[in-house]
Order: sequence, then structure tokens, then C-alpha cells
Amino acid sequence: MAVVEARGLKKTYVAGDIEVKAIRGVDFTIEPASFVSFIGPSGSGKSTLLNMIGCLDPPTEGDLEVAGQDIAGLSRWEGARFRGEHIGFVFQDFNLIPVLTVFENVEYPLQMVQNWPKDKRRERVKELLKAVGIGDQGDKFPSQISGGQKQRVAVARALVTNAGLVLADEPTANLDRKSANLIIGLMKEMRDEFGTTFIFSTHDPKVVKNAEIIFTLEDGRLQ
Repeated sequence: MAVVEARGLKKTYVAGDIEVKAIRGVDFTIEPASFVSFIGPSGSGKSTLLNMIGCLDPPTEGDLEVAGQDIAGLSRWEGARFRGEHIGFVFQDFNLIPVLTVFENVEYPLQMVQNWPKDKRRERVKELLKAVGIGDQGDKFPSQISGGQKQRVAVARALVTNAGLVLADEPTANLDRKSANLIIGLMKEMRDEFGTTFIFSTHDPKVVKNAEIIFTLEDGRLQ
């Protein structure tokens, strides 16, 4: 079963008399354990597409299935619940909560979204922090670690709920070359170990070079 399947997918934003056609009818299929990149110039629709796949923004038209579920018609509450169960996110600005420790940041989805018991949460968080190479950083706060380490925390948080799909929007944009390469390598290791599908929106040639499937967007259309 495909992880993501889109048919005739469109997204139009309306502001007064102005219509912006961000996505203009795209079709694509993404299989499990894929390493996929959507590329294209700014304004081509990359982030819009990721937001629709992630149940953050509903399609205007078309069919969109994620993990076997038709998500096009989900309510805001249903979409949030579906995200919590199936999708992880990694952002270019990390989106860590500054007043929580590294451990607490990774634990947060288990506690607030999935309500795991405390002992089970601790075991899972320790496992993920060790897997991403920062098992000794759990007591530190985001302000006390490097950008590369922050992105490792973000990857651990995205995977902690056993999400089968991780959406990464420009995940290397704020990293130096060495850190970016380490994060890309780490994500590939996570894909190989856990069978997670990674979908990137990116301009970074380092990410594109490592992608196994590349979709090029231009003016909201797949080229």
C-alpha cells in the first residue's frame, strides 16, 4: 500500500478578488520506506504540498490518501488526531520548545498527543536519543546545544511516536555543510532501521543528491 497517493490534487487560495493557484492538479504515488524530495523555485508549491500531506491545509480539489486514509475531507480535529498517530515533522528552524529539556522535547508528543504511560515514554525517548547520537544530551536545554544537535532532537521527536511518515521542510537550511550532511545521513539510517518514509521540500543540493525519488514542481505543476 502506498504511503501517499494524490490524484488531481489542487490548492487555491482566495483573498478578496485575488485567486492564487498554488497547486494545479498533481498526481503522484509514494511507496513505503522512500526517500523523496520535492524541489522547485520559491513559490512553486513545495511547502503547500507538504502542508496538505501533513493535514495542516486541506486540498481545494482532488483525492489525497495518506497511510491508506482519505484525508481530503478530515475536519481540523480529525486531521490533528491523524497527524499525531501517523506523521512526524522536521522544520528548518527546529521548532523546539525552549523551556523544555532535550529529553522533554522528544517526550512531548508521547505525553500530550498519545498519552503514553511514564515508564514507556522514558524508555522510548532514551532509545531515540541514543539512535540519533545524543543520548548524553537529554538534560540540556535547546539553547545549550548546537544547531546540528537541535536538528537531531527534531528528528528524534518526529520518530518517537513510531510515525511511518516524516515531512521535512528545508531541514538543512540553517545548518553548516558538515551538520547538514550528518543529518541527511542520520535520516537515511532511520529510514533503513525503522522503514520510515521521508519526504523533503528543499532547495539544498545535498538533500537532492541523496534523494532516491525527485519530484520537480513549477508553478504548482509537476514537471
